[in-house]
Amino acid sequence: MCKVLQILRSTYYYESKIANELNREFKTNQPYEAVVSDLTYIRVNKRWNYVCLLVDLFNREIIGYSAGTNKDAKLVYKAFSKIKTRLDNITLFHTDRGNEFKNKIIDEVLDTFKIKRSLSMKGCPYDNAVAEATFKIFKTEFVNNYRFESLEQLEIMLADYVNWFNNIRH
Repeated sequence: MCKVLQILRSTYYYESKIANELNREFKTNQPYEAVVSDLTYIRVNKRWNYVCLLVDLFNREIIGYSAGTNKDAKLVYKAFSKIKTRLDNITLFHTDRGNEFKNKIIDEVLDTFKIKRSLSMKGCPYDNAVAEATFKIFKTEFVNNYRFESLEQLEIMLADYVNWFNNIRH
């Protein structure tokens, strides 16, 4: 499927002028050289809620995270607000082409802190494989083992999981 999209991309005008700067180079030499992100859904008291994770490719740690009722830019912004380093330390931010990542709010964050944007090719999950793999681990180790009764419970348990993932699991 990705090969077909690459051929189409070279032939036709593409949806966005933002390139895939990461280009599946999933190993970096420095912290914050490249941060990848995605969102997933989680059942909370019979309703869907969402989690956003920001993963540093240098050591695969989750450096930012958030949970909320909507899959939107505010959720991504909230994940950025949890990062414990200066945001201008981040060189590249790579995601898929979801609207929660391609919007004015995230554009302003990236512009303010001079973070270069990179977007996966449309319809090609391999371009964001580390984020996808992190969510598979996240669902297996965390989400599938609990029933969340409230967003507040999810947020507290998510913070504990991220701490465990980054500091104890490895």
